[in-house]
Amino acid sequence: MKISVILGHPQKNSFNHAIAKTVMKILLKNKHEIFFHDLYEEKFDPILKYEEIAKDAKIDSSIQKYCDELKISDGIIIIHPNWWGQPPSILKGWIDRVIRPGVAYEFAETDNGEGLPIGLLKAKTALIFNTSNTPEKREIEVFGDPLERLWNQCIFNFCGVKNFYRTMYRIICISTDEQREKWLKDVEEKVNRYFPKYKINF
Repeated sequence: MKISVILGHPQKNSFNHAIAKTVMKILLKNKHEIFFHDLYEEKFDPILKYEEIAKDAKIDSSIQKYCDELKISDGIIIIHPNWWGQPPSILKGWIDRVIRPGVAYEFAETDNGEGLPIGLLKAKTALIFNTSNTPEKREIEVFGDPLERLWNQCIFNFCGVKNFYRTMYRIICISTDEQREKWLKDVEEKVNRYFPKYKINF
């Protein structure tokens, strides 16, 4: 299977990077083909220009590469921290520029954009791994868990990916090495469950 893995965290020794390394290790062990992007390392340009918005717009070749990979991916894994109830701006820019009409969704020919979209993504499963310093009770009761709404309802359901799983590891700023090791074991278990060893049928 082809799996897109997108990482959005600027600090190389962050727990998000540790999650990404664990994800990559399990996917490689399970014989999947990986499209891996560390957006900060790649200096991804998050600015969506007006000329790029339309479905038939000419887009930069560097962005086209992300789009082409996403279109053929059988699964998607995204890793990022919770910043103000949102992904980091570099990842939000990736959403704006890559989760685009004609790639991830489209509207019926007679629909000008006011109706229900037609999801185009080939991927059957999307996993989101988040980190946060906000207690779970406050996240849900006060803020309404905005990342769940964004990724599950606003993006992947919109684009036709129905098998969705998201987990939040918290509270990062006071976590111990032992706690982080347990969390990484949980990452391994989730990746193995949703993207098991790829078997080629002859």
